[in-house]
Amino acid sequence: MISDFLEFEFLQHALIAAILVSIAVGIIGSLIVVNRMVFLAGGIAHSAYGGIGLSLFFGFEILLSTSVFTIFIAFLMTYLILYEKKNIDSYIGVIWASGMAFGIILSDLTPGYNVDMMSYLFGSILSVPKEDLIYMMVLDIIIILSVTILYPIFLGISYDIEFAKLRKIHIAIYYLMIMILAALSIVIAIRAVGLILVIALMTIPTYISEKLSSSLKMMMVLSVIFAVIFSILGLILSYIYDVSSGASIIAVSVTSFILFHILQRFRYNTKN
Repeated sequence: MISDFLEFEFLQHALIAAILVSIAVGIIGSLIVVNRMVFLAGGIAHSAYGGIGLSLFFGFEILLSTSVFTIFIAFLMTYLILYEKKNIDSYIGVIWASGMAFGIILSDLTPGYNVDMMSYLFGSILSVPKEDLIYMMVLDIIIILSVTILYPIFLGISYDIEFAKLRKIHIAIYYLMIMILAALSIVIAIRAVGLILVIALMTIPTYISEKLSSSLKMMMVLSVIFAVIFSILGLILSYIYDVSSGASIIAVSVTSFILFHILQRFRYNTKN
């Protein structure tokens, strides 16, 4: 059965998509975790449903429309984290709920609407078209180039923000850049695991990598590797057992997280 991945085009596309998505979420997930933006990313992920609703209602291309919508949310989230920290949890909760409600209402109002919403909530990586693969590849290139060129700045604002301010680094601009790249990464990851599960894919490989890394750079590399492994294993299991690909990928990720945590505790107890 595993050999079928080399035989059927839709499985080849799914495999390529799993790798491309893993590159994006591995790198950006690391920045999200070290900057403590996981809740913000969760708000963007669920708000993305509003972009899906807009694309369905007006007949826009879903990936492009949702990307534009989530970029707008990224601007809003950046403003909140910089200027409204005191009430940020409440604001994010409102944005989170509003985005989903907006998307659901527009979906319900769409004439002749018959799209399976489960594919957006829990992913449908087996139906990724070639055009989406190109979009994913371009985004990966943008992410890799951005992080490579700006790595010292991202490192500074992630671990020593006061020093970054003393160096006259415009924190707001780079926070906004991280949020925009996170928003776009979330959009492509929705194809793989759905908006309900996307944050798990962004954080679980990163959590494991953080425990094994001595630098942000190593953390990013390991996060990509783990995300690729989890995604491919989940994809294979979903094909073999005919279950949802998104849920299968997250199940593999969560199982790996639990096993890693148990192994860590065992090693700690052994040493002590």
